[in-house]
Amino acid sequence: MGSAPSHAVDLAQRLIRCPSVTPHEGGALDLLQGELAGMGFACTRLPFGEGDERIDNLFARIGTDGPHLAFAGHTDVVPIGDQAAWTHGAFDAEISDGRLYGRGAADMKGGIAAFVGAVARLLEPGPPKGSISLLITGDEEGDAVNGTVKMVEWVAANGHVPDGCVVGEPTNPAALGDVIKNGRRGSLSGHLTVTGRQGHVAYPHLADNPVTRLLAMLAPVNGCELDGGTPHFGPSTAHVTTIDVGNPATNVIPARAEAKFNIRFNTEHSAASLIGWLEEHFARIGGDWQVSWKANADPFVTAPGKLTDVIAESCAAVTGRRPELSTSGGTSDARFITRICPVAEFGLVGQTMHQVDEHVAIADIDRLADIYEDVMRRFFEGAGV
Repeated sequence: MGSAPSHAVDLAQRLIRCPSVTPHEGGALDLLQGELAGMGFACTRLPFGEGDERIDNLFARIGTDGPHLAFAGHTDVVPIGDQAAWTHGAFDAEISDGRLYGRGAADMKGGIAAFVGAVARLLEPGPPKGSISLLITGDEEGDAVNGTVKMVEWVAANGHVPDGCVVGEPTNPAALGDVIKNGRRGSLSGHLTVTGRQGHVAYPHLADNPVTRLLAMLAPVNGCELDGGTPHFGPSTAHVTTIDVGNPATNVIPARAEAKFNIRFNTEHSAASLIGWLEEHFARIGGDWQVSWKANADPFVTAPGKLTDVIAESCAAVTGRRPELSTSGGTSDARFITRICPVAEFGLVGQTMHQVDEHVAIADIDRLADIYEDVMRRFFEGAGV
């Protein structure tokens, strides 16, 4: 008989067993609220949106004084895909060969459980003289319109702005202690439609080929670097993600062609500046065109300082590895939290997130709990923890 799992691992299992595929709460927030309330946290449920767009969220806080450290995370998970392809049930939370399997194990129920386990240990002697809060959303893997972005507004309006926030995303590519994310690039997507005039390919002068103009318009975003990077960011990059004409005939010039593209940009640009630049370029090519834009993230960076130093020092103390600062990867809810306080991301190894048989090492959950506990102690140093 093996030993019973730790508080953190046990909670991760219970969270994984909640089928909280976005936008469904699946019982995960109820479970977490019960856990935190039992530890003395004041819990507030924050549903936003109406009808099918309604998302439930949870804010929990213990303590009223400063310093105030927040933890942010999400209990929603992506769909499991083909259940038959899983060797362990996606919501069974089985432990095998030292690994915990299940949707959300890495992204990011394991991280939430590690933080709650760390807080439980920290509070054993009594409450801290500072404050700890958790911002837990059910809308990170979806459109992210009724989750953290609105929780941040609520926090600011209700006197709960923290002095720093740790987001428990799985930041480590290979081993616990690899990477702290202290910023993220912005993201801008475009959908460009060019209209021409259909005709016989042998008589191009009687037609207007929209593909020719579309390809010219896409040149600046077709696998390009837009700048040389900054001290905190690599070069901004742009890529075409699809081109659609829908023309089955080889002897017909089509009447319409469209494409989608995405730009991941650093602090040298804004969505507005990129839109202005590209629309001016499209206009120079000319003809009949339309474009729609979706700007769902602005770039941000948290300058190296107390928050990043504390996480790095705690990680080095527990793992012997000092993580590097990075702004690589996609977007996260840290892009909303940066509006109110310094924010950095640090969590589990993310190698299997969103994959079949998503899993993490249970030893990493326990070590992450050790790191989070040390982070809190260092953050509250001098505040009587």
